[in-house]
Amino acid sequence: MSDGDPMSDGDPMSWAGLIAARLDSVRDEGRWRSIRTLDSGDISTVESGTGRSVTGFASNDYLGLSQHPAVIAATIAEAQRSGAGAGAARLIVGGRPVHDRLEAELASWTNRDAALLFPTGYQANVGVLGALASAAGERGALICSDELNHASIIDGARLARAEVAVYPHTDLRYLDASLQAADRPALVVTDSVFSMDGDPAPLDDLAELCERHGALLVVDEAHAILGPRAPETAVIVGTLSKTLGAQGGFVAASRDVIHLCTNAARAFIFTTALAPTSAAAALTSLEILRSAEGDDLIARLRRNIDLMLPGHPSPIIPIILGAEERAMAVAAALLEQGLLVPAIRPPTVAPGRCRLRIALSASHTEAQLLTLRAALDELAVSVDGSVTDEAGSLG
Repeated sequence: MSDGDPMSDGDPMSWAGLIAARLDSVRDEGRWRSIRTLDSGDISTVESGTGRSVTGFASNDYLGLSQHPAVIAATIAEAQRSGAGAGAARLIVGGRPVHDRLEAELASWTNRDAALLFPTGYQANVGVLGALASAAGERGALICSDELNHASIIDGARLARAEVAVYPHTDLRYLDASLQAADRPALVVTDSVFSMDGDPAPLDDLAELCERHGALLVVDEAHAILGPRAPETAVIVGTLSKTLGAQGGFVAASRDVIHLCTNAARAFIFTTALAPTSAAAALTSLEILRSAEGDDLIARLRRNIDLMLPGHPSPIIPIILGAEERAMAVAAALLEQGLLVPAIRPPTVAPGRCRLRIALSASHTEAQLLTLRAALDELAVSVDGSVTDEAGSLG
């Protein structure tokens, strides 16, 4: 490259120099990340780079439906009928019948008037919050967001061109005061089950608070396989990639809210639609979920959770270890035993709150869960989050 090239390596102010410096800072902070490749999405699979057999405790495929033969067959059949992709945004190229069927079933499942599909759950949150805030017009809107909400909610609030008030985790008094002081239309947005701690939001109390102050409640039900379910007054944002084991996101609400999102949600308007194959997979998963087989899968998931941590409200079990080095070391030691339990560290969680995040599935066997418990005991790490020995047996 010439000296005047903006990507010249010799100039620390060039883009190449700036990028290299940023990457160096990530390495220096001990937060370098790389992608692990696994041979399949099964609970039991093989790590491609090493050939090591692993049992996964990382996936949000809580009922194992991504691997269900009927779901796979529906995906193949839709690919043969509609092709691999949607072609363009639905407002440009039109949708497919499978999109309409899935939206109708999602509305029925959530007991809402209507539903609208997005290509991902992330885009659903970004699109819905932006569309709702736009309804406030020049007055502007106030978005009150729980401090532990998912990144897609955080980014959606930032992009909505609204005033944002972050309230301490599930702190209803603080939220009450924020709504009381609001001088513009307000909405409250929360996860139903928080993705890193696995704890539920107080949805009934939030609904009462919103009703008292005339605020709108928006609930992201991505991880709410076991509840709690959103109150009937709430706008629901959901995902197709966790409980349903497919891919995509949706909003379910009154027909007017769906019309608003269709006409004002940039994350819906300006992107290629959800692939028909993904819609077919989610539709078949939803049919299974609403059947006796779905009841059996949920009961199996509940048993698996109780085997690991009796009474825990969700499939997400965090083991708080504190320091990044400790979390990374325990995760590496478990992987050496063929157990994939990811270490979660900043920026996903706050410094000093690093953890293992165990994600359980109905597909896990009792033997696999007992193996994980035994490995944690060997490392002197308790599944309830307490550490019996800071060094454990890591040497």
